[in-house]
Order: sequence, then structure tokens, then C-alpha cells
Amino acid sequence: MITIYHNPRCKKSRAGLKYLEDHGAEFEIKNYLKEGISKAELEDILMKLNKKPHDMIRTQEADYKVKFKGRNFTDDEWVKIMVENPKLIKRPIVVKKYKAVWGDPAKEIGTLF
Repeated sequence: MITIYHNPRCKKSRAGLKYLEDHGAEFEIKNYLKEGISKAELEDILMKLNKKPHDMIRTQEADYKVKFKGRNFTDDEWVKIMVENPKLIKRPIVVKKYKAVWGDPAKEIGTLF
């Protein structure tokens, strides 16, 4: 099963969702801003993305600029920050079994098929 970590208010996330729909993929939607994301879930996603936590931070977000920009955190601290502030996580993230991709641009999702 494919899971898309989705924010319906985000243009890039909507493009990722449309890509999955247009390609007839069966998927489930996780609105992680409403439902939350656990530390274990985020760590699993980062492993499947083969990314460090800071690689998946939306550095243009106002909260990032005010609270976190220019500060040094460990990977564990970044994960905690991301769990507590999920809007800082880049989106959409699409997960299929043992691999995940950041769907920006949406065509990157095609690497899962």
C-alpha cells in the first residue's frame, strides 16, 4: 500500500495527490498536520527517504525562521522538533513498502513504480 503524507492546503501536496490519482495508484492519505506523526513513524520515513532530518525541513516557514534558523540541533532533536511542529516537514512524502520519496516535483513519485 502507498501512503501519501499530505496537506490539502499545499499546492505541491495536491500535485502529488493528483499524480497518484492520475496513475491509478491505490493509496491512503495521511493528513499529518491533523493526525500528527509519531517519532518512530518519522524516523522510519527518514530512513526510507535516506535523508537526515534537517534535509526535510521547510526552511522558508516563518516558524523555522523565528525559532530554529541558525541554531544547531542533533538529528534526534530535529526529529522531536518535526514531531512537535509537523508543518515544518517538507511535503508531500509518499511511502511504498521500503522506499519513500519527497514528491516535489510530483513526477518524483514515479520512482516508486
